[in-house]
Order: sequence, then C-alpha cells, then structure tokens
Amino acid sequence: MRRNSPVTEDGDAKPKRARATKAAKASKARSLAKPEAARVPSKSEVIDFIRASDESIGKREIARAFNIKGADRIELKRLLKELADDGLISNTKRRMREPGRLAPVAVIEIAGRDRDGEFHAAPVSWDAGDGPPPKILVREGRKSGPAPAGVGEHWLARIEPIEDAVYAHAAKPMKRLPREIVADLGVYRAGRDGGVIEPINKKAMKEWRVEPGDANGAQDGELVRFAVSKHPRYGAVKARVIERLGNPASEKAVSLIAIHNHNIPVEFPPELARELESLEAPRLKGREDLRKTPLITIDPADARDHDDAVWAAPDDDPQNEGGHVVIVAIADVSFYVRPGSMLDAEAKKRGNSVYFPDRVVPMLPEELSNGLCSLVEADRPVLAVRMVFGRDGRKRSHAFMRGMMRSAAKLSYQQAQAAIDGAPDEKTAPLLESVLRPLWAAYEAVKAARDKRSPLDLDLPERKVLLDDTGHVRDIVIPPRLDAHRLIEEFMIQANVAAAETLEEKKSPLLYRVHDAPSTEKIDALREFLGTLDIALAPGNLRPMQFNRILARAKATEFADLVNEVVLRAQAQAEYSSRNMGHFGLNLRRYAHFTSPIRRYADLIVHRALVKALGFGPGGLSDEDVAQIDRTAEHISQMERRAMAAERETIDRLVAFHLADRVGSHFSARISGVNKVGLFVKLNETGADGFVPAATLGRDYYRYSAKDRALIGERSGERFRLGDAVEVRLAEAAPTAGALRFELLTEGRASERRGKGRPRAERTLKKPVRRVKKRG
Repeated sequence: MRRNSPVTEDGDAKPKRARATKAAKASKARSLAKPEAARVPSKSEVIDFIRASDESIGKREIARAFNIKGADRIELKRLLKELADDGLISNTKRRMREPGRLAPVAVIEIAGRDRDGEFHAAPVSWDAGDGPPPKILVREGRKSGPAPAGVGEHWLARIEPIEDAVYAHAAKPMKRLPREIVADLGVYRAGRDGGVIEPINKKAMKEWRVEPGDANGAQDGELVRFAVSKHPRYGAVKARVIERLGNPASEKAVSLIAIHNHNIPVEFPPELARELESLEAPRLKGREDLRKTPLITIDPADARDHDDAVWAAPDDDPQNEGGHVVIVAIADVSFYVRPGSMLDAEAKKRGNSVYFPDRVVPMLPEELSNGLCSLVEADRPVLAVRMVFGRDGRKRSHAFMRGMMRSAAKLSYQQAQAAIDGAPDEKTAPLLESVLRPLWAAYEAVKAARDKRSPLDLDLPERKVLLDDTGHVRDIVIPPRLDAHRLIEEFMIQANVAAAETLEEKKSPLLYRVHDAPSTEKIDALREFLGTLDIALAPGNLRPMQFNRILARAKATEFADLVNEVVLRAQAQAEYSSRNMGHFGLNLRRYAHFTSPIRRYADLIVHRALVKALGFGPGGLSDEDVAQIDRTAEHISQMERRAMAAERETIDRLVAFHLADRVGSHFSARISGVNKVGLFVKLNETGADGFVPAATLGRDYYRYSAKDRALIGERSGERFRLGDAVEVRLAEAAPTAGALRFELLTEGRASERRGKGRPRAERTLKKPVRRVKKRG
C-alpha cells in the first residue's frame, strides 16, 4: 500500500468511487484541452480548463494540455495576462484559478476560535480584488489528522466546500509549516558587542540580536527596518538592519510605524506615470459652464485637497417664496480615473486616503488629488447638483449636471466663520454679502429641517495633534465646532441624499452608505446601564430622537460625557453596501457617498453610476464595476476600518511621546472603559487614553459588574464606574507602542450593593498567595 494514499475524514482509504470521480474530472479537463491541432486556445477554453480541474493550474500545465510549444508560449503568456487583468482569473505565485475560488490544497493561517471553540482560518495567499478572504472551519482531531496548537500558525491543508451558515469551506490540516520571518520595524538598542532590536509590533514579544557588522551604522534609539534569516540552521536567529529611519520620536517615524503595521500602500508603481501623462484634458463642450458662478471651497486650514465647492442664493421662483437654491460641485474624478485603468486599480486597492498629522497617504496620485482634481482657482471639471429648498428647509427638487467651474475663493472654516461673525479679512470682505451671507441663510433653513428630522446628535469632540517645524508635538487641542463646519456638513449630506435618490429612480446599481439600527442585545445592555443612572430608555424599537432625548437630559449632569460614550458604543458600525438598509444615525431612508471622490473609492463608484445613468459621457460605470459591486463594498469597508485604526494608533503614539517626560505628573481624567482586568481612563487635558490595572486599585478584591459597568470591591463595596471623574498619576509611558499606564489617586464611590457573599466564580481577582522568605 502506498504511504501517501489519500484518506477520508474517518481515516480510511478513499473508496474506488472517489478515485473514479477524480479521474473522471481529470479526463474532462483533458478533453476540454484537446485542440484539433496545436494552437493557442481561446480565453473561454482556458477558463473552462481551469474550472474543470481539481488540481492547481499553472502556465506549464496549460501549455502541456494544449500542446503549446516554441514561440506560441509567448502568445499564451500574453493571453493569461489579459485574463488576469480582466479579473477573469487570479494569478497567484504562478498558479491560476478562478477569482474567489480556493484551491483544493492551500496554505492557511489559523485566525482564531469561534463561539464553539473551534479554530477558523484564512488563506495565506488571497487576491484583494476577489473580495474578503473566506473564513475556513478547521476540522481538528485524531480523525482528521494533526491539529493546530495556536493562532498564527501556518498549515498546509486540504480544502473542501461545506454547507454551513458561517463557513463556506472546511480545512483538514496536513502539515504545519514554519513561519517565514520577513522585514519588520523596530528600535535599535546599541550594546558593547553589537545590539538588539525592539520590535514595534506589539505581538512580537521578543528582541532580535544584531551582530556588530549588521547594524548598518544605526545609532542607539533609532527606528530601523530590519530583516532576520528565514531558515536559520544553528544558534539564535539574528537580525540585520536594512534601513535607518531616524528618530522614532519624530512624527515621520510614527506615521511610518502605522503605515507599516497596517500594510498601507504608499508608493504608486512607476508605470503609472505613463498613464498620467496620457490623460486627456476636459473640454467645455457637453458641460454646464459654471465658471461665473461664485462657487467657493471651505476646508480645514491645513487641507491638502479640495474636492467640494458650494454656492447659494435666494430662489427667484415666485412659487417658492423664501426658498433657496444651493449648488454643490464635486471634482469630476470619474473623467480621469476610468474603469479598468491602472489608476482605477490602484485607487480601488487603497480604498481611501489615510490622514496623519503631517502627511496624507493619498488614494490617488498627487498629480490628481492635489492637481487636476483639486478645486483651486482655475478651470476644473465637476459633477454638480443644483438643489432647491423651500422656506422650511426641505428639499423640493434637485438636478445633476456635468460642468466646468473656477473657484471664487479658497477659504478655511475659521476665515468663513470670522467673516460671518463680523471680522472679515481681505479675502472674505468682498465675498461677505454676495456669497457668504446667502450660504448662511440657506443653511439656517436647511438646519431647521435637520433639527426636525432629528439625526443622532452625539457630542464627542475630537482631539487634534499640532506639530512644530521639526515634526514634534507642539500641542494637543480640541478644536471648537463652528457653524461653518455644520454648514458644509449639512450641504454635503443633502447632496449625498440627492445622489442616492437619483440612482434609485434610474434603477442604477450604487454603493449605499448604510448604518444599521443598534442590535437588541446592545439596546438591552444600554437600557440596563442607564437604569443605574435613573435614566429610563423607552422599550421597543428606538429611533435617533429617543437617543437625543436621553442625551439632552444628561447634558446638564455630571454624566453627560458618560452617556454620550455609552450611546455611541451601542451603535452599529457604518459601512458600504449595494443593498439599502438606510442610515440610522442620520435618520435617512437612503444615503450614498458622493462628495469626496478624491479620497474615497465609494464616491468614485457613485460618480460613475451618475455619469452612466444620466448619459453624461465617458467615465461611466462599467459592467465589471457592476459585477464586482458587492466585493467592492466589502473591500472598501475593510480599507476604511484599516485607515481609522492607523490614524488612531498614530495619534496614540504621538500623545504618548508628548507625555513621556511627564511621568509622575497628576492629571484630571474620566473612566472611559471598564473590564475584568482594569480601567481605561481619558485625560481631560489632552484626550489621551491610558490604562489602570485592577491589581493597583486599593487593598480590596474587585469584581467586574457588567450591569453597572464597574469594578466593585468584594468587601468594601468600593466602586469604580464608567464615566467617573478621577485623578490619576502617570506611572509609565511607552511611546513606540502608544501606551500609557496610570495609577488611580481617587478613592472609589460607595456602592449600595456589596460584593460580599457573591459566588467566587464572579470574582475578578483571586486572593494572592503570601510568600514567606526562608532564612538561611
């Protein structure tokens, strides 16, 4: 008997029927490949051959099957490249398959355990263009061969489709594979004989040894990119510095850490330059001439791109007395970034721009984002919507147009607000009566309709990190929220709604921006917690209006920040979808993202849909866009979450650097999170987040109460609850990890319910063992 005989799930040799079935499939694949004479096959024949085969297919197998030799191999290579470029096959490590299809044998990475305690995995190699990688159930145990021991392991596994509500595939592990160690970021620490590297990645809980000749001139404390040997035979694994990145405390390095940790693509391929050079210039023919309409841009003072402009005026229609006309013009990115182009592929891969305090990692090359598509004071192509609002602020009608505009002015929020508040400068004074006041008048009407609609009105100020000329943190501030911000936000929302309404009317595919209602479980938990504050939450399905009443009631109390925080945590996460679920937070039945195509791929898809649906010319939605729309929605939702995580981690690291020299200082804070192992606190001064380990709290044993969202002392009943105002001392700062550890200086509040007598299973901390040192 052959040692490599395939086995079934029960460990027995496969029956003859299984072998016969496989042989039949192989015969079918060969029959599909048999040409009448030696020739290069058609695209459909190649796809049929790949589809019919259970084995991993490469160029060599295709050439052998179709008897392709000599110069014809060059033609076959060209044909396979076209199929891959068209998205009809995936070409991974020289193996071809249908997009979205797993090979029968694949390398998987153990990703975690599900609710039933079973391991699930993901394929190590997966084309992002195929959408999110599938979740694979790992069948472990004696009957299915060796079993994984932990998360992160790589396994060679046999894959088979299954019928399951969660998993589409199951894996039978065959062999554990060594993890390939690749380049990473770390901080170099010099020693007497060489040095060590402390990895930035929090998951890498070890140091790497660096021999004296492998430091590449790195100085103590420098951020470096390093590589280690992939398959060491003898001794400890050693690291080698391959790039010096300078002071890890500089903002440049902090951004690089986030970019590296989240695999955010920074460089555009050199081949893209040729495509950029060949872009055609837009012509006025076929476009509305908006160049004499004084459209203006209002953005942050440090904005690097300007993709939206606004204008408003009283409506001269006697049937709409007291009404307003508003035009929102958006950069016509779809004219330049066409479906199937390299520009499109790169934009889709990124999904969105990523914003750091000193830089932007753009979705589009700067030639577009800061040049051809930026609405500066020059002729620029736009996709615009003209909206008519009644006296009551409700939208009466809207119409889209493809136009050409020239910005009348580039203003900051602060400039525009100062002019309205009576302090115009040289740039805003000429625009005050003719441009700015009509905009504010239209906003006041639209704002009244917004207030009546009652979207979720959370008060959650965001911190902003200000850098000096050397890239170090100068200050951390919470900028004031101005009417200028609200004006632009509300006009953009109205334009987004108009885009969704138009595309629905035209029965066009589109990407909605959806925000589902909170889950029943989250609402029940929120209701229970608010009850501990003597705040009642109505039963049944809730609308944003009910949440707003809760927020308004808490506004004048000490619990205002706490209630805003817990209401936010009860909400679902917004995402992109081709199916409309409405937008709960905005209290809108339909909503799409239309207003930022320079920085969001979703908006570019909506632009293309409008161009095609309204017959605006080139740059419309392609058949491939439509076929891939669900995968695109999932992909760009993931890329959005990636960007948010990278931006947040960068801010955390910068704040930790800013506070590193204040270890021992006292701060006013508020408890922002509670779990079984400790408290999370947010500093009032800077908004910095840190952790207080439960082991450092008082002299009691603390248990976690989910209902109270608090740690409660078992004997004393002392309570530390979410939202409590506290004083803390900074005990430790780890800037490269963005971590701060605090000690609590404030005593907990007395609790009516004491932990004494609770079952021991509920206790968070076990009684420590007292160790007595032996003499002698």
